Amino acid sequence: MDLNIALVFVALVMVSAIFGSRISSKSGMPVLLVFMVLGMIAGVDGIVGIDFEDYDAANTICSAALIFIMFYGGFGTSWKAARPVAVPSILLASAGVVMTAMLTGLFCRFVLGMQWLDALLLGSVLSSTDAASVFSILRSRRLSLKYGTSSLLEMESGSNDPAAYMLVMIFLEMRSAGSVGFFAIAYDVFSQVVYAIVIGLALALVTRRILSRFSFPEGFTPILILAVALLSYALPSLVGGNGYLGAYLVGILLGNMKIEGKRDLVSFFNVFNGMMQILIFFLLGLLATPRSLLAEIHVGLLISACMIIVARPLAVALLTLPFHFPFRQQVVICMAGLRGASSIVFSIVVTVAGAYAYGSIFNTVFVVVLVSILLQGSLLPYVSRKVGMIDEEEDVLKTFNDYEENSIEFIPVQLGADSAWTGRRIMDLDTPPDSIVAAIERRGVPLVPKGDTVLEVGDRIILGLSREQIDTSVGLSEETVSARHPWVGRTLKDIRPDELVLMILRDGKCIIPTGDTTIRKGDVLVKNEQR
Repeated sequence: MDLNIALVFVALVMVSAIFGSRISSKSGMPVLLVFMVLGMIAGVDGIVGIDFEDYDAANTICSAALIFIMFYGGFGTSWKAARPVAVPSILLASAGVVMTAMLTGLFCRFVLGMQWLDALLLGSVLSSTDAASVFSILRSRRLSLKYGTSSLLEMESGSNDPAAYMLVMIFLEMRSAGSVGFFAIAYDVFSQVVYAIVIGLALALVTRRILSRFSFPEGFTPILILAVALLSYALPSLVGGNGYLGAYLVGILLGNMKIEGKRDLVSFFNVFNGMMQILIFFLLGLLATPRSLLAEIHVGLLISACMIIVARPLAVALLTLPFHFPFRQQVVICMAGLRGASSIVFSIVVTVAGAYAYGSIFNTVFVVVLVSILLQGSLLPYVSRKVGMIDEEEDVLKTFNDYEENSIEFIPVQLGADSAWTGRRIMDLDTPPDSIVAAIERRGVPLVPKGDTVLEVGDRIILGLSREQIDTSVGLSEETVSARHPWVGRTLKDIRPDELVLMILRDGKCIIPTGDTTIRKGDVLVKNEQR
Protein backbone atom coordinates (compact mmCIF):
# COMPACT_ATOMS: atom_id res chain seq x y z
CA MET A 1 0.00 0.00 0.00
CA ASP A 2 1.27 3.47 -0.90
CA LEU A 3 2.40 5.50 2.14
CA ASN A 4 0.10 8.42 1.38
CA ILE A 5 -2.89 6.11 0.99
CA ALA A 6 -1.97 4.41 4.26
CA LEU A 7 -1.78 7.77 6.05
CA VAL A 8 -5.16 8.82 4.64
CA PHE A 9 -6.63 5.51 5.80
CA VAL A 10 -5.22 5.93 9.33
CA ALA A 11 -6.54 9.49 9.52
CA LEU A 12 -9.99 8.39 8.37
CA VAL A 13 -10.04 5.63 10.99
CA MET A 14 -9.17 8.13 13.74
CA VAL A 15 -11.81 10.60 12.57
CA SER A 16 -14.38 7.79 12.33
CA ALA A 17 -13.50 6.72 15.88
CA ILE A 18 -14.04 10.28 17.13
CA PHE A 19 -17.44 10.59 15.47
CA GLY A 20 -18.24 7.06 16.58
CA SER A 21 -17.64 8.12 20.18
CA ARG A 22 -20.19 10.92 19.73
CA ILE A 23 -22.74 8.41 18.44
CA SER A 24 -21.88 6.17 21.40
CA SER A 25 -22.46 8.93 23.95
CA LYS A 26 -25.90 9.68 22.50
CA SER A 27 -27.04 6.11 21.94
CA GLY A 28 -25.62 4.60 25.12
CA MET A 29 -23.68 1.97 23.16
CA PRO A 30 -20.19 1.39 24.68
CA VAL A 31 -17.61 3.34 22.67
CA LEU A 32 -15.16 0.41 22.59
CA LEU A 33 -17.73 -1.58 20.65
CA VAL A 34 -17.70 1.22 18.06
CA PHE A 35 -13.91 0.85 17.61
CA MET A 36 -14.29 -2.90 17.24
CA VAL A 37 -17.08 -2.58 14.65
CA LEU A 38 -14.95 -0.09 12.68
CA GLY A 39 -12.22 -2.72 12.50
CA MET A 40 -14.65 -5.34 11.25
CA ILE A 41 -15.98 -2.92 8.61
CA ALA A 42 -12.41 -2.42 7.38
CA GLY A 43 -11.69 -6.16 7.45
CA VAL A 44 -11.79 -8.77 4.75
CA ASP A 45 -15.56 -9.28 5.08
CA GLY A 46 -16.23 -5.56 5.40
CA ILE A 47 -16.48 -2.60 3.06
CA VAL A 48 -12.74 -1.90 2.78
CA GLY A 49 -11.76 -5.58 2.45
CA ILE A 50 -8.36 -5.55 4.21
CA ASP A 51 -7.12 -9.13 4.57
CA PHE A 52 -5.24 -9.19 7.87
CA GLU A 53 -4.45 -12.54 9.48
CA ASP A 54 -1.03 -11.90 11.02
CA TYR A 55 -1.51 -13.10 14.61
CA ASP A 56 2.19 -12.61 15.41
CA ALA A 57 2.07 -8.92 14.45
CA ALA A 58 -1.24 -8.49 16.25
CA ASN A 59 0.24 -10.13 19.35
CA THR A 60 3.20 -7.73 19.37
CA ILE A 61 1.15 -4.58 18.75
CA CYS A 62 -1.70 -5.42 21.12
CA SER A 63 0.61 -6.58 23.91
CA ALA A 64 2.52 -3.30 23.68
CA ALA A 65 -0.70 -1.27 23.70
CA LEU A 66 -1.94 -3.27 26.70
CA ILE A 67 1.16 -2.21 28.66
CA PHE A 68 0.09 1.44 28.43
CA ILE A 69 -3.54 0.62 29.20
CA MET A 70 -2.38 -1.26 32.32
CA PHE A 71 -0.04 1.57 33.32
CA TYR A 72 -2.78 4.15 32.92
CA GLY A 73 -5.15 1.91 34.87
CA GLY A 74 -2.96 2.65 37.88
CA PHE A 75 -1.77 6.14 36.95
CA GLY A 76 -5.29 7.51 36.53
CA THR A 77 -6.77 5.94 39.68
CA SER A 78 -6.99 8.08 42.82
CA TRP A 79 -5.64 6.04 45.73
CA LYS A 80 -7.42 8.37 48.17
CA ALA A 81 -10.76 7.29 46.70
CA ALA A 82 -9.75 3.64 46.26
CA ARG A 83 -8.14 3.07 49.68
CA PRO A 84 -11.42 2.36 51.59
CA VAL A 85 -12.27 -0.44 49.13
CA ALA A 86 -8.71 -1.65 48.45
CA VAL A 87 -9.03 -4.99 50.26
CA PRO A 88 -12.17 -6.27 48.47
CA SER A 89 -10.80 -4.88 45.19
CA ILE A 90 -7.56 -6.83 45.54
CA LEU A 91 -9.47 -9.97 46.52
CA LEU A 92 -11.64 -9.71 43.42
CA ALA A 93 -8.56 -8.98 41.29
CA SER A 94 -6.71 -12.06 42.53
CA ALA A 95 -8.89 -14.76 44.09
CA GLY A 96 -11.82 -13.57 41.99
CA VAL A 97 -9.83 -14.15 38.81
CA VAL A 98 -8.85 -17.66 39.91
CA MET A 99 -12.43 -18.56 40.88
CA THR A 100 -13.82 -17.20 37.61
CA ALA A 101 -11.23 -19.15 35.61
CA MET A 102 -11.93 -22.39 37.49
CA LEU A 103 -15.74 -22.10 37.29
CA THR A 104 -15.61 -21.25 33.59
CA GLY A 105 -13.14 -24.09 33.04
CA LEU A 106 -15.48 -26.55 34.80
CA PHE A 107 -18.33 -25.44 32.54
CA CYS A 108 -16.21 -25.89 29.43
CA ARG A 109 -15.06 -29.33 30.60
CA PHE A 110 -18.37 -30.88 31.64
CA VAL A 111 -20.90 -29.00 29.49
CA LEU A 112 -18.93 -28.33 26.31
CA GLY A 113 -16.82 -31.49 26.56
CA MET A 114 -13.40 -29.84 26.25
CA GLN A 115 -10.19 -31.43 27.51
CA TRP A 116 -9.09 -30.22 30.94
CA LEU A 117 -6.17 -28.07 29.83
CA ASP A 118 -8.14 -26.50 26.98
CA ALA A 119 -11.02 -25.76 29.32
CA LEU A 120 -8.86 -24.21 32.05
CA LEU A 121 -6.81 -22.30 29.51
CA LEU A 122 -9.95 -20.76 28.01
CA GLY A 123 -11.28 -19.97 31.49
CA SER A 124 -8.00 -18.23 32.35
CA VAL A 125 -8.03 -16.16 29.17
CA LEU A 126 -11.52 -14.90 30.04
CA SER A 127 -11.00 -14.54 33.80
CA SER A 128 -10.16 -10.82 34.10
CA THR A 129 -12.43 -7.83 33.70
CA ASP A 130 -11.33 -5.12 31.30
CA ALA A 131 -10.06 -1.79 32.62
CA ALA A 132 -10.53 0.06 29.33
CA SER A 133 -14.18 -1.01 29.10
CA VAL A 134 -14.98 -0.28 32.77
CA PHE A 135 -13.20 3.09 32.79
CA SER A 136 -14.88 4.10 29.54
CA ILE A 137 -18.40 3.33 30.77
CA LEU A 138 -17.91 4.91 34.20
CA ARG A 139 -16.55 8.10 32.63
CA SER A 140 -18.85 8.43 29.62
CA ARG A 141 -22.03 7.60 31.55
CA ARG A 142 -20.88 9.49 34.70
CA LEU A 143 -21.74 6.51 36.90
CA SER A 144 -21.22 7.70 40.46
CA LEU A 145 -22.00 4.56 42.46
CA LYS A 146 -22.73 4.26 46.17
CA TYR A 147 -20.49 2.62 48.78
CA GLY A 148 -17.31 3.46 46.86
CA THR A 149 -18.29 0.95 44.17
CA SER A 150 -16.90 3.08 41.32
CA SER A 151 -13.43 3.03 42.90
CA LEU A 152 -13.75 -0.69 43.64
CA LEU A 153 -14.53 -1.47 40.00
CA GLU A 154 -11.72 0.78 38.76
CA MET A 155 -9.14 -0.84 41.01
CA GLU A 156 -10.36 -4.39 40.35
CA SER A 157 -10.43 -4.00 36.56
CA GLY A 158 -7.15 -2.11 36.51
CA SER A 159 -5.25 -4.69 38.57
CA ASN A 160 -6.69 -8.10 37.66
CA ASP A 161 -5.04 -8.63 34.26
CA PRO A 162 -1.73 -9.73 35.87
CA ALA A 163 -3.48 -12.59 37.69
CA ALA A 164 -5.19 -13.72 34.48
CA TYR A 165 -1.92 -13.50 32.54
CA MET A 166 -0.19 -15.56 35.24
CA LEU A 167 -2.82 -18.29 34.93
CA VAL A 168 -2.53 -18.28 31.14
CA MET A 169 1.26 -18.67 31.35
CA ILE A 170 0.98 -21.51 33.88
CA PHE A 171 -1.45 -23.51 31.75
CA LEU A 172 0.56 -22.82 28.59
CA GLU A 173 3.62 -24.19 30.36
CA MET A 174 1.68 -27.23 31.57
CA ARG A 175 0.45 -27.88 28.03
CA SER A 176 3.92 -27.61 26.49
CA ALA A 177 5.70 -29.60 29.22
CA GLY A 178 2.99 -32.20 29.72
CA SER A 179 2.90 -31.63 33.48
CA VAL A 180 4.38 -29.14 35.93
CA GLY A 181 5.10 -29.88 39.57
CA PHE A 182 3.53 -28.04 42.49
CA PHE A 183 6.80 -26.42 43.57
CA ALA A 184 7.49 -25.21 40.03
CA ILE A 185 4.07 -23.56 39.91
CA ALA A 186 4.54 -22.08 43.40
CA TYR A 187 7.89 -20.60 42.44
CA ASP A 188 6.43 -19.26 39.20
CA VAL A 189 3.69 -17.45 41.14
CA PHE A 190 6.20 -16.21 43.72
CA SER A 191 8.64 -14.89 41.13
CA GLN A 192 5.97 -13.19 39.04
CA VAL A 193 4.49 -11.37 42.03
CA VAL A 194 7.59 -10.58 44.10
CA TYR A 195 9.88 -9.50 41.25
CA ALA A 196 7.15 -7.27 39.84
CA ILE A 197 6.52 -5.62 43.23
CA VAL A 198 10.21 -5.11 44.11
CA ILE A 199 11.24 -3.80 40.69
CA GLY A 200 8.07 -1.73 40.33
CA LEU A 201 8.54 -0.06 43.71
CA ALA A 202 12.22 0.67 43.02
CA LEU A 203 11.47 2.07 39.56
CA ALA A 204 8.72 4.33 40.90
CA LEU A 205 10.97 5.72 43.64
CA VAL A 206 13.85 6.34 41.21
CA THR A 207 11.48 8.08 38.79
CA ARG A 208 10.12 10.28 41.56
CA ARG A 209 13.65 11.24 42.59
CA ILE A 210 14.54 12.11 38.98
CA LEU A 211 11.42 14.26 38.56
CA SER A 212 12.04 16.08 41.84
CA ARG A 213 15.72 16.82 41.17
CA PHE A 214 15.75 17.60 37.45
CA SER A 215 13.70 19.86 35.25
CA PHE A 216 13.07 18.99 31.62
CA PRO A 217 12.08 21.09 28.61
CA GLU A 218 8.35 21.39 28.07
CA GLY A 219 6.89 18.23 26.59
CA PHE A 220 9.76 15.92 27.57
CA THR A 221 8.40 14.80 30.95
CA PRO A 222 5.57 12.76 29.33
CA ILE A 223 8.21 11.08 27.13
CA LEU A 224 10.14 10.13 30.27
CA ILE A 225 7.01 8.64 31.82
CA LEU A 226 6.31 6.70 28.62
CA ALA A 227 9.80 5.22 28.88
CA VAL A 228 9.17 4.36 32.53
CA ALA A 229 5.92 2.62 31.55
CA LEU A 230 7.84 0.42 29.11
CA LEU A 231 10.54 -0.30 31.69
CA SER A 232 7.90 -1.18 34.30
CA TYR A 233 6.84 -4.06 32.04
CA ALA A 234 10.18 -5.07 30.53
CA LEU A 235 12.41 -5.15 33.64
CA PRO A 236 10.24 -7.55 35.69
CA SER A 237 9.64 -9.71 32.59
CA LEU A 238 13.40 -10.10 32.02
CA VAL A 239 13.85 -11.82 35.40
CA GLY A 240 10.63 -13.85 35.40
CA GLY A 241 8.34 -11.27 36.97
CA ASN A 242 4.85 -10.28 35.86
CA GLY A 243 5.28 -7.33 33.51
CA TYR A 244 1.63 -6.31 33.59
CA LEU A 245 1.65 -6.25 37.40
CA GLY A 246 4.81 -4.14 37.28
CA ALA A 247 3.18 -1.69 34.86
CA TYR A 248 0.06 -1.31 37.00
CA LEU A 249 2.03 -0.97 40.23
CA VAL A 250 4.38 1.72 38.87
CA GLY A 251 1.37 3.50 37.39
CA ILE A 252 -0.57 3.69 40.65
CA LEU A 253 2.53 4.69 42.64
CA LEU A 254 3.52 7.51 40.28
CA GLY A 255 -0.05 8.63 39.73
CA ASN A 256 -0.55 9.17 43.46
CA MET A 257 2.82 10.76 44.25
CA LYS A 258 3.21 14.53 44.48
CA ILE A 259 4.81 15.32 41.14
CA GLU A 260 5.00 18.78 39.64
CA GLY A 261 2.67 19.03 36.67
CA LYS A 262 1.06 15.67 37.47
CA ARG A 263 -2.37 16.82 36.34
CA ASP A 264 -0.99 17.62 32.89
CA LEU A 265 0.67 14.20 32.83
CA VAL A 266 -2.60 12.46 33.67
CA SER A 267 -4.37 14.44 30.94
CA PHE A 268 -1.65 13.43 28.47
CA PHE A 269 -1.95 9.75 29.39
CA ASN A 270 -5.73 9.98 29.22
CA VAL A 271 -5.42 11.01 25.56
CA PHE A 272 -2.62 8.52 24.87
CA ASN A 273 -4.63 5.74 26.49
CA GLY A 274 -7.56 6.63 24.25
CA MET A 275 -5.32 6.22 21.21
CA MET A 276 -4.17 2.83 22.49
CA GLN A 277 -7.78 1.76 22.94
CA ILE A 278 -8.64 2.79 19.38
CA LEU A 279 -5.57 0.92 18.11
CA ILE A 280 -6.15 -2.29 20.02
CA PHE A 281 -9.92 -2.60 19.47
CA PHE A 282 -9.69 -1.58 15.80
CA LEU A 283 -6.91 -4.11 15.18
CA LEU A 284 -8.84 -6.86 16.96
CA GLY A 285 -11.91 -6.02 14.87
CA LEU A 286 -9.73 -6.13 11.76
CA LEU A 287 -8.45 -9.57 12.73
CA ALA A 288 -11.95 -10.96 13.20
CA THR A 289 -14.24 -11.96 10.33
CA PRO A 290 -18.02 -12.49 10.63
CA ARG A 291 -17.75 -15.82 8.81
CA SER A 292 -15.26 -17.25 11.29
CA LEU A 293 -17.16 -15.80 14.27
CA LEU A 294 -20.35 -17.58 13.19
CA ALA A 295 -18.57 -20.92 13.50
CA GLU A 296 -17.90 -20.26 17.20
CA ILE A 297 -20.97 -18.20 18.10
CA HIS A 298 -22.83 -21.03 19.86
CA VAL A 299 -19.82 -21.79 22.08
CA GLY A 300 -19.26 -18.09 22.81
CA LEU A 301 -22.91 -17.53 23.74
CA LEU A 302 -22.96 -20.52 26.10
CA ILE A 303 -19.75 -19.42 27.84
CA SER A 304 -21.09 -15.84 28.09
CA ALA A 305 -24.25 -17.12 29.77
CA CYS A 306 -22.19 -19.18 32.21
CA MET A 307 -19.94 -16.25 33.14
CA ILE A 308 -22.73 -13.68 33.47
CA ILE A 309 -25.22 -15.91 35.33
CA VAL A 310 -22.96 -18.26 37.34
CA ALA A 311 -19.20 -17.64 37.45
CA ARG A 312 -19.08 -13.89 38.10
CA PRO A 313 -22.00 -13.76 40.60
CA LEU A 314 -20.70 -16.75 42.56
CA ALA A 315 -17.18 -15.32 42.79
CA VAL A 316 -18.50 -11.89 43.84
CA ALA A 317 -20.92 -13.33 46.41
CA LEU A 318 -18.29 -15.51 48.10
CA LEU A 319 -15.47 -12.94 48.14
CA THR A 320 -17.59 -10.01 49.34
CA LEU A 321 -19.31 -12.05 52.05
CA PRO A 322 -16.89 -10.93 54.83
CA PHE A 323 -17.53 -7.27 53.94
CA HIS A 324 -21.35 -7.51 54.17
CA PHE A 325 -21.93 -5.77 50.85
CA PRO A 326 -25.61 -4.96 50.21
CA PHE A 327 -27.26 -7.18 47.61
CA ARG A 328 -27.80 -4.26 45.22
CA GLN A 329 -24.08 -3.47 45.34
CA GLN A 330 -23.26 -7.09 44.51
CA VAL A 331 -25.67 -6.91 41.56
CA VAL A 332 -23.83 -3.90 40.10
CA ILE A 333 -20.40 -5.47 40.68
CA CYS A 334 -21.59 -8.61 38.86
CA MET A 335 -22.96 -6.59 35.96
CA ALA A 336 -19.65 -4.70 35.71
CA GLY A 337 -17.67 -7.89 35.04
CA LEU A 338 -16.95 -6.82 31.46
CA ARG A 339 -14.56 -8.81 29.30
CA GLY A 340 -12.53 -6.84 26.79
CA ALA A 341 -9.20 -6.20 25.14
CA SER A 342 -7.04 -8.10 27.63
CA SER A 343 -8.98 -11.33 27.10
CA ILE A 344 -8.66 -11.08 23.31
CA VAL A 345 -4.95 -10.24 23.58
CA PHE A 346 -4.40 -13.29 25.80
CA SER A 347 -6.29 -15.42 23.27
CA ILE A 348 -3.85 -14.22 20.59
CA VAL A 349 -0.95 -15.23 22.87
CA VAL A 350 -2.45 -18.73 23.08
CA THR A 351 -3.07 -18.83 19.32
CA VAL A 352 0.54 -17.88 18.55
CA ALA A 353 1.73 -20.57 20.98
CA GLY A 354 -0.42 -23.14 19.13
CA ALA A 355 -1.60 -24.55 22.41
CA TYR A 356 -5.38 -24.77 21.92
CA ALA A 357 -7.07 -27.67 20.17
CA TYR A 358 -10.78 -26.86 20.50
CA GLY A 359 -11.58 -24.67 17.47
CA SER A 360 -10.38 -21.07 17.37
CA ILE A 361 -9.87 -19.61 20.83
CA PHE A 362 -9.62 -16.11 19.30
CA ASN A 363 -13.06 -16.33 17.71
CA THR A 364 -14.63 -17.85 20.82
CA VAL A 365 -13.20 -15.14 23.07
CA PHE A 366 -14.13 -12.44 20.56
CA VAL A 367 -17.79 -13.55 20.70
CA VAL A 368 -17.72 -13.53 24.52
CA VAL A 369 -16.24 -10.01 24.54
CA LEU A 370 -18.82 -8.77 22.04
CA VAL A 371 -21.66 -10.16 24.16
CA SER A 372 -20.14 -8.74 27.35
CA ILE A 373 -19.60 -5.23 26.02
CA LEU A 374 -22.91 -5.12 24.17
CA LEU A 375 -25.05 -6.65 26.94
CA GLN A 376 -23.34 -5.88 30.25
CA GLY A 377 -21.80 -2.61 29.12
CA SER A 378 -25.08 -1.26 27.76
CA LEU A 379 -27.16 -2.43 30.73
CA LEU A 380 -24.77 -1.37 33.52
CA PRO A 381 -26.09 2.25 33.76
CA TYR A 382 -29.71 1.04 33.61
CA VAL A 383 -29.23 -1.68 36.23
CA SER A 384 -27.33 0.73 38.52
CA ARG A 385 -30.25 3.14 38.47
CA LYS A 386 -32.87 0.41 38.74
CA VAL A 387 -31.40 -1.01 41.97
CA GLY A 388 -30.79 2.44 43.48
CA MET A 389 -26.99 2.43 43.33
CA ILE A 390 -26.52 5.91 41.83
CA ASP A 391 -25.07 8.42 44.28
CA GLU A 392 -26.37 11.81 43.15
CA GLU A 393 -24.14 13.64 45.65
CA GLU A 394 -20.88 12.26 44.27
CA ASP A 395 -18.93 12.75 41.05
CA VAL A 396 -17.30 9.63 39.63
CA LEU A 397 -14.59 11.78 38.03
CA LYS A 398 -13.23 12.45 41.54
CA THR A 399 -12.04 8.84 41.57
CA PHE A 400 -9.63 9.65 38.72
CA ASN A 401 -6.40 11.63 39.10
CA ASP A 402 -7.27 14.03 36.28
CA TYR A 403 -10.32 15.33 38.14
CA GLU A 404 -10.58 19.08 38.21
CA GLU A 405 -13.09 21.09 40.21
CA ASN A 406 -14.99 23.90 38.58
CA SER A 407 -13.82 27.29 39.80
CA ILE A 408 -15.93 28.86 42.56
CA GLU A 409 -15.64 32.63 42.24
CA PHE A 410 -17.58 33.74 45.34
CA ILE A 411 -18.82 31.84 48.38
CA PRO A 412 -20.79 33.27 51.34
CA VAL A 413 -19.58 32.94 54.95
CA GLN A 414 -21.89 33.70 57.89
CA LEU A 415 -20.00 34.59 61.10
CA GLY A 416 -21.36 33.32 64.41
CA ALA A 417 -20.25 34.08 67.96
CA ASP A 418 -17.88 31.11 67.98
CA SER A 419 -16.39 31.78 64.52
CA ALA A 420 -12.60 31.89 64.40
CA TRP A 421 -12.81 35.07 62.31
CA THR A 422 -15.13 37.05 64.60
CA GLY A 423 -13.40 40.01 66.25
CA ARG A 424 -10.37 39.88 63.97
CA ARG A 425 -9.13 42.29 61.32
CA ILE A 426 -9.30 41.15 57.70
CA MET A 427 -5.52 41.49 57.35
CA ASP A 428 -5.07 39.02 60.23
CA LEU A 429 -7.36 36.27 58.89
CA ASP A 430 -6.02 32.79 58.10
CA THR A 431 -7.50 32.73 54.61
CA PRO A 432 -6.20 30.44 51.86
CA PRO A 433 -3.51 31.89 49.57
CA ASP A 434 -4.80 34.14 46.77
CA SER A 435 -8.29 34.36 48.29
CA ILE A 436 -9.92 37.70 49.09
CA VAL A 437 -12.75 39.06 51.21
CA ALA A 438 -14.72 40.60 48.37
CA ALA A 439 -17.64 42.12 50.32
CA ILE A 440 -19.19 42.40 53.77
CA GLU A 441 -22.87 42.67 54.63
CA ARG A 442 -23.50 43.94 58.19
CA ARG A 443 -27.08 44.19 59.44
CA GLY A 444 -28.27 44.44 55.87
CA VAL A 445 -25.87 47.23 54.94
CA PRO A 446 -23.05 46.48 52.45
CA LEU A 447 -19.56 47.51 53.53
CA VAL A 448 -16.37 47.88 51.51
CA PRO A 449 -13.80 45.57 53.18
CA LYS A 450 -10.45 47.06 54.16
CA GLY A 451 -7.42 45.49 55.79
CA ASP A 452 -8.18 47.03 59.19
CA THR A 453 -11.92 46.23 59.11
CA VAL A 454 -12.86 44.24 62.24
CA LEU A 455 -15.40 41.47 61.62
CA GLU A 456 -18.41 41.21 63.94
CA VAL A 457 -20.95 38.58 64.94
CA GLY A 458 -23.63 38.27 62.27
CA ASP A 459 -21.46 39.61 59.46
CA ARG A 460 -22.05 37.97 56.13
CA ILE A 461 -18.86 38.07 54.09
CA ILE A 462 -18.34 37.07 50.48
CA LEU A 463 -15.08 35.17 50.08
CA GLY A 464 -13.48 34.94 46.63
CA LEU A 465 -11.71 31.59 46.30
CA SER A 466 -10.39 29.85 43.21
CA ARG A 467 -10.43 26.05 43.29
CA GLU A 468 -7.27 26.22 41.19
CA GLN A 469 -5.43 26.87 44.45
CA ILE A 470 -6.47 23.51 45.83
CA ASP A 471 -3.99 20.64 45.58
CA THR A 472 -1.10 22.82 44.36
CA SER A 473 2.36 23.70 45.64
CA VAL A 474 0.94 25.98 48.37
CA GLY A 475 0.10 22.85 50.32
CA LEU A 476 -3.68 22.92 50.07
CA SER A 477 -5.70 19.80 49.44
CA GLU A 478 -9.37 18.94 49.18
CA GLU A 479 -11.09 15.91 50.66
CA THR A 480 -14.73 14.91 50.25
CA VAL A 481 -16.12 13.14 53.32
CA SER A 482 -17.85 9.88 52.37
CA ALA A 483 -20.41 8.00 54.45
CA ARG A 484 -17.67 5.59 55.63
CA HIS A 485 -15.17 8.29 56.51
CA PRO A 486 -13.90 7.87 60.10
CA TRP A 487 -14.52 11.57 60.85
CA VAL A 488 -18.27 11.52 60.16
CA GLY A 489 -20.24 12.64 63.24
CA ARG A 490 -17.13 13.75 65.16
CA THR A 491 -15.97 17.25 66.06
CA LEU A 492 -12.60 18.65 65.02
CA LYS A 493 -11.41 18.93 68.62
CA ASP A 494 -12.04 15.19 69.05
CA ILE A 495 -10.31 14.31 65.79
CA ARG A 496 -7.28 16.60 66.13
CA PRO A 497 -6.25 16.15 62.48
CA ASP A 498 -2.63 16.52 61.43
CA GLU A 499 -3.65 19.01 58.75
CA LEU A 500 -5.23 22.38 59.49
CA VAL A 501 -8.83 22.41 58.22
CA LEU A 502 -9.14 25.93 56.83
CA MET A 503 -12.75 25.73 55.74
CA ILE A 504 -15.61 23.37 55.00
CA LEU A 505 -17.78 23.57 51.90
CA ARG A 506 -21.22 22.28 52.85
CA ASP A 507 -24.34 22.42 50.66
CA GLY A 508 -22.84 25.20 48.55
CA LYS A 509 -21.87 27.31 51.57
CA CYS A 510 -18.52 27.94 53.22
CA ILE A 511 -18.06 27.26 56.94
CA ILE A 512 -15.05 28.49 58.90
CA PRO A 513 -14.64 25.64 61.39
CA THR A 514 -14.00 25.74 65.12
CA GLY A 515 -13.12 22.90 67.46
CA ASP A 516 -16.82 22.24 68.00
CA THR A 517 -17.63 21.89 64.30
CA THR A 518 -19.07 18.44 63.53
CA ILE A 519 -18.03 16.75 60.29
CA ARG A 520 -20.88 15.51 58.11
CA LYS A 521 -21.16 13.23 55.11
CA GLY A 522 -20.67 15.21 51.90
CA ASP A 523 -18.53 17.92 53.51
CA VAL A 524 -15.64 19.15 51.38
CA LEU A 525 -12.68 19.84 53.65
CA VAL A 526 -10.09 22.36 52.48
CA LYS A 527 -6.92 21.48 54.39
CA ASN A 528 -3.46 22.97 54.68
CA GLU A 529 -0.82 20.25 54.98
CA GLN A 530 1.92 22.74 55.91
CA ARG A 531 0.60 23.29 59.41
